[in-house]
Amino acid sequence: MFRNDSYHPDHFNCTHCGKELTAEARELKGELYCLPCHDKMGIPICGACRRPIEGRVVNALGKQWHVEHFVCAKCEKPFLGHRHYEKKGLAYCETHYNQLFGDVCYNCSHVIEGDVVSALNKAWCVNCFSCSTCNIKLTLKNKFVEFDMKPVCKKCYEKFPLELKKRLKKLSELASKKAHPKALDLNSA
Repeated sequence: MFRNDSYHPDHFNCTHCGKELTAEARELKGELYCLPCHDKMGIPICGACRRPIEGRVVNALGKQWHVEHFVCAKCEKPFLGHRHYEKKGLAYCETHYNQLFGDVCYNCSHVIEGDVVSALNKAWCVNCFSCSTCNIKLTLKNKFVEFDMKPVCKKCYEKFPLELKKRLKKLSELASKKAHPKALDLNSA
């Protein structure tokens, strides 16, 4: 019996080599083949279901897949030609890749899509990286000072009371002695 059809054992043969077939028989375009002959035909095998792929093939993660079997490792929805993101040998849709591996903005707490501003040992959305006092947009090219773990532009810093600036300078010097690599110089801000 093969797919609800009855065969005489000596009629259940490989189309290519004539060997008697077993349950390992593979069908291609209505013809039956033994596994070795089928493998020699170079027909791709799906990385998910291990069945031959006769239609469109997706090549990803070093394997070949039926289009409908190449899915997000988290939500299991097929990509169907849409972009996927790879991490540790698995494929993810953009939403789940960002949820699992993306940077979260320090200001708005959303996963950052697009460019990331890395400053003050934190990640920021480009639109969220601004002076915490006047909200003017900042870039890494602007001079700014860290105050209360947030950036403050040069103009706002200059308006701080002299006593506060002195304390911030002292804290900055102490921090630079501990961490040495890259401390903000409050005199130049």
